[in-house]
Amino acid sequence: MGYCEEGGLKVNHPAILETVEALGETTLIADPARIVDLCRYLKDTAKYIRLSTITAVDWHPAEPRFEVVYHVHSIETHKRLRVKCRISGKDPEIDSATGVWRSANWYEREVFDMFGIKFRNHPDLQRILMPTDWEGHPLRKDYPVHGYKYSYSNE
Repeated sequence: MGYCEEGGLKVNHPAILETVEALGETTLIADPARIVDLCRYLKDTAKYIRLSTITAVDWHPAEPRFEVVYHVHSIETHKRLRVKCRISGKDPEIDSATGVWRSANWYEREVFDMFGIKFRNHPDLQRILMPTDWEGHPLRKDYPVHGYKYSYSNE
């Protein structure tokens, strides 16, 4: 069972694989298979009621290739916490946190759009920044630096 004591607040959950303290910030490395359970615990028990953002990091060519990163905030204690889940580059998927925080909806769509990471059980997983017919995911490290050749002459 993972454990973290962050600013006097004890976070004790079996999904926590590792706790990293650096530069006055706490990062929990979590089991991606248990992310929704951990998010529910952080919101309901540890009082991290605000989801600030969800983003991702592409570590290509390393494996696991991606990290999905959640930033949460306890308004009650004025503490912030980062939660990271490492997931494979082959068919990257993780469960959606929209059932815990409604604000996860757009953040997850942005991560899907830019990195191609799918969020299982998301209510409306579709592109949010790029055109719906766009090919590829621009924040992946293997995406061409100058993008794909695209003709705007038909528009």
